[in-house]
Amino acid sequence: MAKNVRTATIKRNTTETQIALKLTIDGQGAYKVSTGIRFFDHMLELFTRHGGFDLTLACKGDLDVDQHHTVEDVGIALGEAFNKALGDKKGIMRAGYFVMAMDETLAVAAVDLSGRVAYVVDDKVKVRLVGDFQSELLADFFDGFARGAKANVHVKTMYGRSNHHKIEAIFKAFARALRGACSRDERMREMLPSTKGLL
Repeated sequence: MAKNVRTATIKRNTTETQIALKLTIDGQGAYKVSTGIRFFDHMLELFTRHGGFDLTLACKGDLDVDQHHTVEDVGIALGEAFNKALGDKKGIMRAGYFVMAMDETLAVAAVDLSGRVAYVVDDKVKVRLVGDFQSELLADFFDGFARGAKANVHVKTMYGRSNHHKIEAIFKAFARALRGACSRDERMREMLPSTKGLL
């Protein structure tokens, strides 16, 4: 693999979930995803495609108990993969944002790979289930990702009618915001994007 291709492999095994994940940041949007929650798989697939990442992810979780452990732990593992693949973070843009239109829905996402953990989710979803996905767990996914990546993650549905579109627009906006944050700034390639000297 080329020297400048940023990649990471994560294995996360607990009594609740077993996760095997391989991420390439500088990919082509290729994916192979299986979590046992089909709507969640779909969101991770389109996240991968819109981010231009490559992602192989297999999660076997205790879905007989609830979806919570699977969704949160996938978020943690995915965040850890980005943090590991980015290495010392020299030369990256660090922050990114995107506004995503999806039919009648508009969503916005902002990401800062700051080394500090924070997340805010305002999805405006009004139903318990979207497909087979427990919609309240969207916040748990982004909480997990922010902890794993050591990042600030803010996502918000501005307006919309379809609850499916609200979540999908958020994942697409998040993917493109993260793609921007991970992108390289050639003028600053030897520099850490922080005056603190630490991310």
